[in-house]
Amino acid sequence: MAMKIRLARGGSKKRPFYRIVAADSRMPRDGRFIEKLGTYNPLLPKDSEERVKMNMERVQYWLDQGAQTTDRVSRMLEAAGVIAKKERSNPKKGEPGDKAKERAEEKAAKAAAPAEEEAPAEAPAEEAAAEETAE
Repeated sequence: MAMKIRLARGGSKKRPFYRIVAADSRMPRDGRFIEKLGTYNPLLPKDSEERVKMNMERVQYWLDQGAQTTDRVSRMLEAAGVIAKKERSNPKKGEPGDKAKERAEEKAAKAAAPAEEEAPAEAPAEEAAAEETAE
């Protein structure tokens, strides 16, 4: 049986509250679980001790049994020092989307158009000044 340590959502609409549970990976997110391992309340401040509560002995037991953690739960366990920190790489995170790229290109084109109009007018004057000093 493939076990997962994951979050099961509770709470009302727009007021999330999560249970950290050990569940069979084939079960639905909020469905049947084997054991409740803790709670997570994202509405509390990040430095609050009540934000994440876990029974570390049971979490360690399930990890020893081969349970896999979801990304969010693994981040919580990394912060608690239970598991080693994983190296994550998302090179596309800072890259703007397609629409933003199009807007940037249009803006650059508009900025370049007035600069092109002014540039030819200045260039002959500079050439004429260079010719006068050369003679």
